[in-house]
Amino acid sequence: MAVADTTVITPLSDADHSRQLRRAVVASTIGTAIEWYDFFLYSVVTGLVFAKLFFPNDDPLTGTLNAFGVYFVGFLARPVGAAIFGHYGDRIGRKSTLIITLLLMGIATFLVALVPTYEQIGIWGAILLTALRFIQGVGVGGEWGGSVLMSMEWCKTHGSRGFIASWPQFGVPCGLFLANLAVLAFSQMSGDQFLTWGWRIPFFLSLILVGVGLWIRLGIMETPVFSKLVAERKIEKTPILEVIKRQPKEIILSAFARMAEQAPFYIFTAFIFAYGVGALKVSRDFLLVAVLCAAVLSFITIPLSGHISDLIGRKRMYMIGAAVTGIFGFVYFGLLNTGIAAVIFIAIVISLVPHDMMYGPQAALIAESFTGRLRYSGASVGYQLASVIAGGPAPLIAAWLF
Repeated sequence: MAVADTTVITPLSDADHSRQLRRAVVASTIGTAIEWYDFFLYSVVTGLVFAKLFFPNDDPLTGTLNAFGVYFVGFLARPVGAAIFGHYGDRIGRKSTLIITLLLMGIATFLVALVPTYEQIGIWGAILLTALRFIQGVGVGGEWGGSVLMSMEWCKTHGSRGFIASWPQFGVPCGLFLANLAVLAFSQMSGDQFLTWGWRIPFFLSLILVGVGLWIRLGIMETPVFSKLVAERKIEKTPILEVIKRQPKEIILSAFARMAEQAPFYIFTAFIFAYGVGALKVSRDFLLVAVLCAAVLSFITIPLSGHISDLIGRKRMYMIGAAVTGIFGFVYFGLLNTGIAAVIFIAIVISLVPHDMMYGPQAALIAESFTGRLRYSGASVGYQLASVIAGGPAPLIAAWLF
């Protein structure tokens, strides 16, 4: 594929630059929220529905493990998406690549709604589900790096990058909120209607959300950083190979930094549904509302943590968050296992606060580690490697242990 057009773009006035910055932040945040709605929707429904519909002949534990195994496939695909779209993000631009990832994710999620169950086509239902989950993972793998760069590369000053780059991160709890809200709303259907067909409706709705996201993303300009690289003819021919060759240390450090928050996050937001219903014997709606509240709290804690990182430094903020998360990890299951509804609810609601202390400054911390011409590739690959190592296996291991 050819590189982007080499036309030199006239510098914008301060007012126009500020306007484009706001548009880029909004487009990145909303687009990320839509993509993560698609991804989290699968996560929520996995613990509540898929084990029963696609693995009905297994005992409950095996069915849950198989369902989370399919869920893990999405994480295996994310480094693939990071490599593919990171390459093109550094070759043809942030904007064009983000449009492609949004389309890919949206179409795959919509098709999940059409997959026949085990009762209808046997094991082929699970195979189709696995294939679509892989495509979802490829799309998400290319989304994060581009969204962060679309916001951060419009930011003129280093002193506000943590806050600006945290807004695409803000899209994650938005997606989590929307996914849980959709499942909560349609799970109110009478009898077995939700299990029979109601769970499909939130997946159908993703098509509308993707349309909105595309309309927003088509209206933004390419980032000044990438436009300058194009004008100066500094676009790399094989950025994914170059970043592995030139900045392997930064990729590895990014992956390790990401792992510290990745595993706890999916315990708190995905495994909790299987554990809550199966071990704690609390209702599905109770868990959905609790995770909804946790997501709402993240609306505050993510940008706040990003802002604090502008004041005290990314690494210091990240280390504080890692320490708090480590301590909370010992407390979390103890609170859940009290069996007291109020305590369980509070534990779930506050569970994302320690995570957000790392997640807020994380985007700027990782993106700033890479040179501009290799930034999409390097940040994406480092970020998504942790998904395979920590994020995907976490609910699977937890389901086996508990």
